Order: sequence, then C-alpha cells, then structure tokens
Amino acid sequence: MPQDPHAQFDQTVLEMIEHSPIGAVPLTPAYQDALKRLYASHQAYADADHKKGHVTARSLAKKPHFHAANLEELIAGRIGPEALEANNSIFDRYVQSLPAEVRARAETFRLTVAGKVAHHRAKVVGADKIVVAHDPIHTLFLVPGAGPNPGLPGNYLHGAAVQLHATADSAWSVHVHDSDDGDALCEVPTMAEALGKVVEVMECSPFMMDELEALGFRLK
Repeated sequence: MPQDPHAQFDQTVLEMIEHSPIGAVPLTPAYQDALKRLYASHQAYADADHKKGHVTARSLAKKPHFHAANLEELIAGRIGPEALEANNSIFDRYVQSLPAEVRARAETFRLTVAGKVAHHRAKVVGADKIVVAHDPIHTLFLVPGAGPNPGLPGNYLHGAAVQLHATADSAWSVHVHDSDDGDALCEVPTMAEALGKVVEVMECSPFMMDELEALGFRLK
C-alpha cells in the first residue's frame, strides 16, 4: 500500500505547532492544506488560548484530567454521592494547573462550569438538624479537547454527571461542553452507568466532541 504523500509534511506541521509559543503556522496554501488534514484527522484543534493558533492532540494527551478526587471511592461504593468533592474545589485545581496569564480568564467561567453550591435542606428535630431533602447530585469533570468552539482556557472541555431528580431511582445524564454552545449529551438510567460514562470519556481524551457519538452521546 503506498504511503500517504502528505504524512511527512503533516508531521512537520505538528512539530511546528508544538514548538510555537502561540501554535502558529505560516499562512501559505501548503501549510493551510496540512492544517485541514490535521483537523480532519483530529490531530490538531483550535487553540483556546491563542487566537488563530492551534494545538496538537498529542500535546493535549499530556494534560491532567480533573474530577472529584474521591470519585473512585463513590464508584466502589465506599462513600455516598453527597460526600463527593465539591465542584468549586475541582474547579480550583483546574485553575491552579493553568499558566498564570490565563487564570483570570478561566475564572470568568466558574459559575457556568462549577455552578452554584448544592444545598441540603434540614429541619430541626429537638436539638438535632436532620437533612430531609437535597438538591440533585451534580459532579464536575474537565478533560482536554475541543468542540465546535474552542475549549476553556488550557484547551479543556467541561462536563458533569447529573442526577435528574433528587430521588434514589432517578435517571442521570452526562453532558460535555466546550467554551460556548457546543453540547454533547448522554442519558442513562442509573448513577453507576453515569459514572462509568464519565470514566470512559476521561479515558478517551483528548478528543473532538463529535467523536463522543461513538460512546453513545448525541450532539445538541
């Protein structure tokens, strides 16, 4: 089988992107054609931190994931979902991982990504406070990648496993978003399946959001 005549040049372009502080390549037709091929094969994405810059999938593969630090404890059944690390704490760790110059911009996404603090509504019985209801569980994760729009600062997609109703038999959904209106959704009947889907997404990153269709997500 003949080799791809563009392969060597495309690899050169990947290396050029990785060695450029802003992910830039020349605007000549040959380089732009290479970029189109690299985007089509999901080897390069738009850089969220540099306008008109690019970032490679292999560089994103070196980045950490962020999720509740005790997620594995929940999956193993050793804690309940109410004990999960708070979303704002997860978001804090994400922000601190970023270069100092993009942290302020990352903070502008905090409310959208981490959401409001969940509340447990308690009533007083004698001298004790007993929790009688809680908001549905919502646990955040962030993974490297891109969607129809660039990701968050650092080239991250953000998502969450969400309990649809605050009842033991509630269905769950798993969402993945880019920095704007890109949204991929998967609905499952149980918490175990939702958490399994989160793990599957993290194991597959980095990715373009349209690749999530192979994992049972639909793009909205």
